[in-house]
Amino acid sequence: MTDLTAVDATIAPAVKPATRPARPFFSSGPCAKPPGWDAAKLATESLGRSHRAKIGKTRLAYSIDLMRELLNLPDTHRIGIVPGSDTGAFEMAMWTMLGARPVTTIAWESFGEGWVTDAAKQLKLDPTVIRADYGQLPDLDAVDFSNDVLFTWNGTTSGVRVPNADFIPSDREGLTFADATSAVFAYDIDWAKIDVATFSWQKVLGGEGGHGVLILGPRAVERLETYTPAWPLPKVFRLVSKGKLAEGVFKGETINTPSMLAVEDAIFALEWGKSVGGSAGLIARSDANAAALGKIVAERDWLCHLALDEASRSKTSVCLTVEGADEAFIKAFAALLEKEGAAYDIAGYRDAPAGLRIWCGATVETADIEALGPWLDWAYATVKAAA
Repeated sequence: MTDLTAVDATIAPAVKPATRPARPFFSSGPCAKPPGWDAAKLATESLGRSHRAKIGKTRLAYSIDLMRELLNLPDTHRIGIVPGSDTGAFEMAMWTMLGARPVTTIAWESFGEGWVTDAAKQLKLDPTVIRADYGQLPDLDAVDFSNDVLFTWNGTTSGVRVPNADFIPSDREGLTFADATSAVFAYDIDWAKIDVATFSWQKVLGGEGGHGVLILGPRAVERLETYTPAWPLPKVFRLVSKGKLAEGVFKGETINTPSMLAVEDAIFALEWGKSVGGSAGLIARSDANAAALGKIVAERDWLCHLALDEASRSKTSVCLTVEGADEAFIKAFAALLEKEGAAYDIAGYRDAPAGLRIWCGATVETADIEALGPWLDWAYATVKAAA
């Protein structure tokens, strides 16, 4: 580790590390491609063809089957590919199902706050809001599950996650809506506790943006078939036809035209996921990456986790604080590492406290996390000396 002097002393010039991470892609979205990815390896037979042709439908259905397998998703839950990334999928769920019962929104970071805004200001549902500051988890025991409940499983911008689904009762009256975009393929999810889940390929799979995935449990399907919202729904949100679920959406018949190139890219990532041991293998890789980064943090007194409680600390989007750093310091810190090709896109989210955010999902190699440590030392010493 680079030897740093006391805060008020003169900082000696830092020695640049000799070894860079082989793949310095630590962005929290879009995230690193799977190891071995190459555009030339993608299947292209479906490109230039109608997504409604047999080949298009077959590839879309295959991607859904792969997602079901890797997520260990029971047959009771349906999977649909929808427009608008995770945001589009979650908005679709909110606009089509909310309003039948009172609503509780749980927020501890920016995306959760986004769902609060939509529920309160757009849908005008006067939700009960349970909040916590960045780095903390709200009191989950205070949630009333006679309401429909909206939450983010893994707070991408705060580095805080729910430890598990134990806080959700099996006999709940309302529906649970989980924004799980930085959680799927990285944690075991108790699908019996989740009525609606959404995610996007560009997070833990390292896929391309623009497409969301909507997962519906049987209670969500019942809501869709028995409840009509008071507000009009745009075409891209409509999941019901003549009072019944549009089952084709969950068999690869997408609502609007998908990018088959993005679908093929997702298939590559999903097949790679199978090759490393499926769900268990993906979770193990993320765990190993988070542990390696945790060791780096523990060895440096100027670096700390934003989420102090390890039980609720993210293992994918790990958010860190830097001693004495403001936004300008972090900007210079991240830019220096990007210029050196040592780490890309590691500045914290714009609405979060100033700090670093390092993706530790399964598509990142643990050796690259380990190689990052000395570069963090170098960047810290270099920016500090220039201050």
